[in-house]
Amino acid sequence: MDESVVVDLDWLADAREDPEVRLVDVRDAWEYDGIGHIPGAVNIPFDSYRDDTDIDRGTLPGADPFADLLSTAGISPEDTIVAYDDTHGVFAARLYLTALEYGHDDVRLLDGDFSAWNLEYETTSNEPEFEPTTYDPEPLDPDESPLVDLSAVEDAIERDALLVDTRERDEFEEARLPGAVRFDWREAVDDETRSLLPADELEALLEDHDITRDREIVLYCNTARRISHTYVVLRALGYEDVSVYEGSLTEWLAMDGEVESGPVER
Repeated sequence: MDESVVVDLDWLADAREDPEVRLVDVRDAWEYDGIGHIPGAVNIPFDSYRDDTDIDRGTLPGADPFADLLSTAGISPEDTIVAYDDTHGVFAARLYLTALEYGHDDVRLLDGDFSAWNLEYETTSNEPEFEPTTYDPEPLDPDESPLVDLSAVEDAIERDALLVDTRERDEFEEARLPGAVRFDWREAVDDETRSLLPADELEALLEDHDITRDREIVLYCNTARRISHTYVVLRALGYEDVSVYEGSLTEWLAMDGEVESGPVER
């Protein structure tokens, strides 16, 4: 797995004393304070960088509100952000994609969550001391961003791109984009270790779902949270032609997009 995208617990244990490695805990404040957190981590709860009012595309919070969050947390553009949660990384992956979209060069997902860390390393309830910064976001140009809109998805369908639905089976069977295959984001995670499957197992699993490197891949779910995790997995494995439909099925249905339904084999 590409360490510029995903890092494991041992990497973090060695690197977390580096002042330019900034840990971001995206759990709720009561978890961060009451249960504890990884030493040195700041708290940016998931709900703070998610906005359902469509201030930006999908549930993105907007570049300036997100920059304010990073400024308050004392994070600078040149820092390495390592995000984690306690839900196999799915909420932290959303921070990864949001930071990437707004121009942060070095952001990574912790492979394993807080519970995995807690089994091997110390935790704390003490908040780190830091000075606020003035974070200046540089959002990606549309042609550089992995995020695509409805019209781009329609064009991708015409090109026979592979649409990948990262939701659960019952959701998929109720309504899905035409021709989509289902890959539940949780299939990439080992429930026992709380970490991603080994790279070779992930490759085999993806291939079994017809998700291969030679295809143009467009990911979607309902509101762009679960696709963030699958995007990180594919990026860490070196998949290059991967897009994220930020509006996902919520927007597709609202715009009366064509859907399929019914049972599937897997």
